[in-house]
Amino acid sequence: MKIYVAGLLMLGISSTISAQPGNPVKDTIRLSLKDAWQKAEENSRHIRINTINVDIAEAEVKDARRERLPEIEVKGSAEKASNIPIYENGIFSKPTQHEVIHTLYRAGADFYLNIYNGNKLNLKIKENQTLQKIKDIQKEQSVSDIHYKTAALYLELQKTLIFRDLIKQDITDQKTQLKEIQTLYKNGVVLKSDVLRIELELSKRKMALVTIENDILIAMQKLNIILGIPDEQTVIPEAPFNQWNENTTYNDYLKLALEHSFDYHVSEQQTELSMIKLKQVKANVRPKIGMYGEFYYANPQIFLYPYNPYWYSLGIVGIKASFSISSLYHNTHKVKAARLEFEKEEEVHKDTEDKVRQQVKEAYLRYQEALEQIKVAEANVAQAKENARIIRNTYFSQTSLITELLDADIQLLQTKFELEAAKIMAQNNYYLLQNITGVL
Repeated sequence: MKIYVAGLLMLGISSTISAQPGNPVKDTIRLSLKDAWQKAEENSRHIRINTINVDIAEAEVKDARRERLPEIEVKGSAEKASNIPIYENGIFSKPTQHEVIHTLYRAGADFYLNIYNGNKLNLKIKENQTLQKIKDIQKEQSVSDIHYKTAALYLELQKTLIFRDLIKQDITDQKTQLKEIQTLYKNGVVLKSDVLRIELELSKRKMALVTIENDILIAMQKLNIILGIPDEQTVIPEAPFNQWNENTTYNDYLKLALEHSFDYHVSEQQTELSMIKLKQVKANVRPKIGMYGEFYYANPQIFLYPYNPYWYSLGIVGIKASFSISSLYHNTHKVKAARLEFEKEEEVHKDTEDKVRQQVKEAYLRYQEALEQIKVAEANVAQAKENARIIRNTYFSQTSLITELLDADIQLLQTKFELEAAKIMAQNNYYLLQNITGVL
């Protein structure tokens, strides 16, 4: 903030920045932060993508459950058969033709019901359910992220609007002070240089106002984009508010994070997923048992001798069991690789927990720092006001210089900027802390 104010007011601006007029604004929207969150959710493509991912995962769970139902197949055929040549005197002699029934028809259905397959189907369903949980968490995370991003842009616009009000009020005060000094100059009390210095500082403040106006347009466009409204639409945030809880401790936030943190719970589900895959690999060395059946109509009857050209039907039901002997040696290294993958995911989960703790600690300390900065800034504003009052009185009583008066005015404006910036920063850090803990 010192650089911001000093750069604009003390060093001056080397190039002129003019606000773009843009398209005429037809109306103004006043939005609360909750309304901004709602609009951002409705227009976020990232949230839509994650919502579709959740729907896909849900469909895959239902598809896996449907595999419990038997596999049923309907089939039919119509065939033409030739006579059967019989070579009674060798293959190079003329054969005699044995008459057969030439047209054959067959229609039927068969089914297979999986009774046991090493518990693979249940594991597949559980795997898809775990993937669905991950997609649900990622969707919630995208909502939280868009809330924080919207809040950051909303607060940035609030800050620039506050800065504009402060600089406008300061320009008004400087104009009043300039008139008083011009009167003293006409009466021969002060020098012409004093008038010129005040006019120069007033010009710098007007240039700072132009820069702030441009900052407002930039911040407003960024907010409009995330809200899905036209760039030229004027958005006015609600009056600044202090919505934070100073009584919540670091341990409280850490407990919240371990209960709700998105990264932590995604990592937890990834570990669960690797355990399921290990069980799936182990299931390769288990037997497979199923019920099967077939029913069909056919013509002619060539199932039993003597054959005849009549329709007949046949139904068969049975139980089939199999076991892959080769899986005993093919599966050894697959199990080892799956077990190592599970151990890796456990370490990743512990590492994620460490990162979450570090993020919560850093965000909490920055949040506390911003709250402390507010108290310091409030004291600085009070001191700067008193200092400006004293210097102004001494200047007009001819006991201090114009440079001291200008420095006191700049210092007062700077402390006001710092106070408002500290309030916005504290609010921003509070939302960041909520986003990290997963409760925003």
